[in-house]
Amino acid sequence: MKSTENCLCHSGKTFGACCEPIIKKDAQPKTAEELLRARYSAFALGEIDYIVNTHHSKTRGEVKRSEIEEWSKNSQWLGLEVLNKEAGEATDDKGIIIFHAKYSIDGKENDHYEKSFFEKENGQWMFYDAHGLHQGPYVRQEPKVGRNDPCNCGSGKKFKKCHGAA
Repeated sequence: MKSTENCLCHSGKTFGACCEPIIKKDAQPKTAEELLRARYSAFALGEIDYIVNTHHSKTRGEVKRSEIEEWSKNSQWLGLEVLNKEAGEATDDKGIIIFHAKYSIDGKENDHYEKSFFEKENGQWMFYDAHGLHQGPYVRQEPKVGRNDPCNCGSGKKFKKCHGAA
C-alpha cells in the first residue's frame, strides 16, 4: 500500500498520515481509536506481528496467532466505522470503542460488530479484550402489540389498559 493512498481504516486521511507510521512503529497511537484503526489496517495488510504485539500482556496468552492470520489473509477488508467511544483519549488509561467492520470471505460480505476494551501498558495503548455484539438490527420474531390493540391475554381490554399498564 502506498503512503499517498486513502487509509484502509476509512479515517479520511492518507495511509502515510494515519496508520502507516503506527504499524511501522515510527509513531505510537495517542488514543485508543488510533490503535483500533491501526489494528484494522494491520488486519487488512496481513501485519500479524503488529496485531499480536499490540495485545495487552495480561491477555496476549489468549491470542491464537494462526486464527488471526487465517482471518486476516482470507478476508478482503471493506471498511471500518467507529460507532461509539467511551474515554480512550490521550490523557485516559482505559477506553472502550464499539465498531463495525465489513469484510468479505469467499465473496460473501460479513459484518463484524464489536465492543473493544483498551488499556495503557507502560504508557502505551494496548488492546485488552473484546466482546462480539449482535450483528445488525434486532428483528422481532412476533408482531409488535400496539397500545390500542386488544390485549393478547384474551381479556377483551385494550393492551394499554391491561398488561400494557403493568
